[in-house]
Amino acid sequence: MNPVIMKKLAKPLLFFAAFIWGMSFFVMKNTLDSIPVFWLLTFRFAVGGLLLGLVCSFIWHPKLTKDDVWRGGLLGILLFLAYSVQTFGLVYTTPSNNAFLTTVYCVLVPFLYWGISHQKPDRFHLMAALFCVVGVGLVSITGQFTIAIGDSLTLLCALFYALHIVAVNHLSDGKNIYVLTAVQFTVVALCSAIGGMLTQPFPIHVFTDSSMIFPLFYLCVLATTVALLFQNVGQVWSDPSSASVILSLESVFGVLFSVVFYGDPVTPRLLLGFGFIFFAVLCSETKFSFLQKKKTPNSCSCDTL
Repeated sequence: MNPVIMKKLAKPLLFFAAFIWGMSFFVMKNTLDSIPVFWLLTFRFAVGGLLLGLVCSFIWHPKLTKDDVWRGGLLGILLFLAYSVQTFGLVYTTPSNNAFLTTVYCVLVPFLYWGISHQKPDRFHLMAALFCVVGVGLVSITGQFTIAIGDSLTLLCALFYALHIVAVNHLSDGKNIYVLTAVQFTVVALCSAIGGMLTQPFPIHVFTDSSMIFPLFYLCVLATTVALLFQNVGQVWSDPSSASVILSLESVFGVLFSVVFYGDPVTPRLLLGFGFIFFAVLCSETKFSFLQKKKTPNSCSCDTL
């Protein structure tokens, strides 16, 4: 694929991934009432792995190597840990705290990436990460903020998400990202199925309940196959710090859809939070280059005198 085109598409792909996940908030909320956590993850990633595997087979005819298996397997384990810990953390804390603490990964990513690549984050990435967390906090947190068991689990989930973002950039170099993503999905599905068989009853009623068709289609095809593929491809052609800030918009879209579909009030605190997040994205993506004065052809510096 043309590197120039892919670099231009990278950040829009990340943006659409965040958009899809934000919209999946109320879909997931209703679905979890009928399907246990591990089995829902099993359905999502089994379908995702099957669909992406078929696409890879028909288009690229790739040969799966041992290198693909261990790289994709490690990414899949990190993804499984992030998804499962986040969901179980939600059981013991509020959705607001869960959303806010998960977004801490955008602060962790530049430092974790620094440890692997020795590429020190610049002041714009650090500023963007901090403003992003403040903004998401204003958008998400209502009431008293406390650190309980659920909050601790969610902080651990943020670490796994950050590790996954950094690992995708590190392990996908020179590899077929579509094959690695298919392996990731398969590993998450296997880990989830094992967790479900050990701890949760199988939701057989799902296959006879017509009301589950749309939620499962959205979660399996769009929120898993499409969104995670967009994330992985977008990360390959973008830097991890910018990617983490864009992906954190998921929580903002979640609130926006709550306002639109459920009539949640738009408060000054909400607007201030959106302002902080917009500033964070602007800082990360432009580094305020548009504020710099462009030199005219006739201009000269003191060094030439």
